[in-house]
Amino acid sequence: MYLFNRVSVVSVASIALTVMALQGGSAFAADTLTTPEPASQPSRTGGNKERITVAREAIKAKDFKKSIAELTLAVQEHPGNAELHNLLGYSYRKQATPDLPRSFEQYRLALKFDSEHRGANEYIGEAYLMDKKPAKAEEHLAKLKSICGNTTCEEYQDLAKSIADYKAKNK
Repeated sequence: MYLFNRVSVVSVASIALTVMALQGGSAFAADTLTTPEPASQPSRTGGNKERITVAREAIKAKDFKKSIAELTLAVQEHPGNAELHNLLGYSYRKQATPDLPRSFEQYRLALKFDSEHRGANEYIGEAYLMDKKPAKAEEHLAKLKSICGNTTCEEYQDLAKSIADYKAKNK
C-alpha cells in the first residue's frame, strides 16, 4: 500500500508539472526576450522550442512578419500558452503598420490563460494608448501594481512611463 501511494504521488506530481509547463505563462516582458521557452514535444514541423527561438530572433531583428509566422504555428500546437499569445500580440503591435485588433485578441488570450502575466498586462496597456484609451491602460497599470506587489517591477515602470508620455503629448 505504501509503495502504491508513493508511486501515485510521484505520478500525479509529474503530470501536474508537465501540464503547468505546457500551459506556460511567464512573468517576463516579451521585449526582454528572457522568458523561458514553453515546453513542447517535437512536431513534424520542427517543434515549439525551435519556433520560439526563431520567433525571438525575428523580434530582436524587428522582422515581425517572420515572428508572426512562427508564433502562429506555435500557438496552433499549444493554444493555451500565454507567453506565445503575448509574443504574438507584441509582434502584431510592433510591425510597421500595427494590427491592433489582432494584437488585442492575442493579449486577451494571453490574459485569459494567465491573468497575472506581467508582459501581457504591460503590452495591452501600451496597445490601449495606441488606441487612445488611456483609462484602459491605467487599469492594467493598477493590475501590474497588484501583481508585482509594488511599483518597482520593470513592466509597471515601463507602462507608467508610456502613460506619462502619452498624457504629456495629449494635454
